[in-house]
Amino acid sequence: MTFQHISDNLSRDPDYLDRLFSENEAASFLGYSIRALQNWRVRGGGPKFIRVSSRSIRYRRRDLIEWAEARLQSNTSEGAAA
Repeated sequence: MTFQHISDNLSRDPDYLDRLFSENEAASFLGYSIRALQNWRVRGGGPKFIRVSSRSIRYRRRDLIEWAEARLQSNTSEGAAA
């Protein structure tokens, strides 16, 4: 996702980064399985999430982007992801 893409969407929709994603949408957005998101919620290490109720989890687009950006590396000698 490029800065220009985010900028274009923000100009049309000021709430673009704060839109809540379902677990399915978040998994698709990140390219991971729903099970991976569930495991990260239990074990830690995944993106921040919002617990709407005991059975309803949501993710903000900005938190998904932030989580992915924190893992961005330019080479393999930079070490393991946080």
